[in-house]
Amino acid sequence: MSDERPLPLRGIRVLDAGTVIGAPGVAARLGDFGADVIKVENPGTGDTTRAFGWRVGGVALWWKLLGRNKRPITLKLSHPKGRNLLLRLVEGADVLIESFRPGTLERWDLGPERLLERNPKLVVVRVSGFGQTGPYAHRPGFGTLAEAMSGYSHISGDPEGPPLLPPVALADEVAALLGAFATMVALYHRDRNDGPGQVIDLALFEGLFGITGPVAVAYDRLGLVSGRHGNRLPYVAPRNTYRTVDDRWIALSGTSQSIADRILRAIGRGDLASDPRFATNEARVQNVEQLDEVIGEWVGRHTLQEAMAAFEAHEAAAAPIYDIREIFADLQYRSRGTLVRVPDEELGDVVLPEVQPRLSETPGAVRHAGLPLGAANAEVLGGELGLSEDEMDTLRREGVI
Repeated sequence: MSDERPLPLRGIRVLDAGTVIGAPGVAARLGDFGADVIKVENPGTGDTTRAFGWRVGGVALWWKLLGRNKRPITLKLSHPKGRNLLLRLVEGADVLIESFRPGTLERWDLGPERLLERNPKLVVVRVSGFGQTGPYAHRPGFGTLAEAMSGYSHISGDPEGPPLLPPVALADEVAALLGAFATMVALYHRDRNDGPGQVIDLALFEGLFGITGPVAVAYDRLGLVSGRHGNRLPYVAPRNTYRTVDDRWIALSGTSQSIADRILRAIGRGDLASDPRFATNEARVQNVEQLDEVIGEWVGRHTLQEAMAAFEAHEAAAAPIYDIREIFADLQYRSRGTLVRVPDEELGDVVLPEVQPRLSETPGAVRHAGLPLGAANAEVLGGELGLSEDEMDTLRREGVI
């Protein structure tokens, strides 16, 4: 775990009313750096990730990751009493994060105007598939749809194959990073300039579209519709994966001229650096099939260990393609503590990724994994809002908490 220095966002309170991955991911990243994150969940069912994917003894491992550093409470926001309790929490909060379908909070009389009326300094983060406006706003919005409509899947995959969806929640994870960044910008403006709270409208499809590179300007100026190139890039060569004789894989990237030359020297073909077909990046891109054939033939005659030794000796840009077992065993991961074992009251302890990025003076910390549903009800609703045990019993019977 990270050291015990004070966490930089201590004193910031976040209400996480989001579900699944994108919105809760925003809150998790704020919690990593010390924000007090109160996770607001529907009683009985909780966040979708509590019943998502792999489990141990009925406990979902996705929740252990996304619920880290959060205090879970239950509130039925569609119930008037649940709404009133949320509004009381809003009065003392800095940030509220939600991912209901656009219009849902307004239908419950919990729209941004009502929230900001209750707390004019509040930052409201709204995560949705297509944003709060536009003709698609009210469609169900999941990361898969964003990955399709952002253009990302169109350029992902082999040239002769179908478009590929990513095997991770890419649109959600990108949105989580953008949302955490936007929240800090809003808090800085509020606190540095004595500004008001504001609303952040974060659409999954826009966030992912934003990382697809210069495809928009290339279409605008060149009429270019970029297609699929497999593991290659249309503007850099070599860049691919190559299979070794012991059935492992190496990734190579010759983004700069010097690195491309080192790759050729590493495979014993330094003579090709002056070959007109490979002497410049533009030439290598035009002759990428021949280049990949040369590299692939050499890699295919060597084991992973042999090939990596040659590339490292020539300071070429190469890396083995790891699975999770190899990540756990790798010396670089171990030396940097990229995997951290944290306490968990249900599973004893669990291994999670350490907080990223690393800050020299104010590093973050994973203090605990996701807690059971409603674990902080007594602490937050009783201890902080002042509800008596009789009042909480009544709310339980009514299905409010």
